[in-house]
Amino acid sequence: MTPIMLELLLRSLRETVLMTVASGVISLVAGLPLGLALVVTARGGIAENLWINRGLGAVINGFRSVPFIILLVALIPLTRLIVGTALGTWAAIVPLAIAATPYYARIAEVSLREVDRGLIDAVRAMGGNRWTITREVLVPEALPGIVSGFTVTLVTLIGASAMAGAIGAGGLGDLAIRYGYQRFETSVMIAVVAVLIVLVCGIQWIGDRLVARLDRR
Repeated sequence: MTPIMLELLLRSLRETVLMTVASGVISLVAGLPLGLALVVTARGGIAENLWINRGLGAVINGFRSVPFIILLVALIPLTRLIVGTALGTWAAIVPLAIAATPYYARIAEVSLREVDRGLIDAVRAMGGNRWTITREVLVPEALPGIVSGFTVTLVTLIGASAMAGAIGAGGLGDLAIRYGYQRFETSVMIAVVAVLIVLVCGIQWIGDRLVARLDRR
């Protein structure tokens, strides 16, 4: 691989990492509260409200049902409104974050539902309010699953960011398409695949180590 191609590979890697980390953080900040809301408003939850639960669930399912490539195109007007352009790395963060947030919300919901009901009842019996139960029981007890789910979300975002490269978002996907596929540069395609494998394995390893530290079972 020539020095120019190596420089392009490193730049594309930085763009992919930026897209993944930025959209991942947004999905965590927005998705975890959504997951909490789904759990606490469910039947038998600490703040049961089936109207809110069903409405929120319908919205989340609606976004999750749209294939990412379609969502990417459909959100172009919103992306232009927020970022000022529909092309480039920063523009790709908008649809990536919107696609990842409901996905992570459902993963967080599953982890939160696995919290022992007896612990919740015990805190409630001692006079704990909803905020106390959420802060002291739900989130801490579900933390290993929350971190594990976030790791899966980051890995999924890497694949989605490569897909976003097909419409000019930059990153490793764009490099693979423009040089590896369109210009038949086999070495570039192999290098991109190798970097993606290392990136995914690295994220998964870090996530697994964090989960092992947090898991008190």
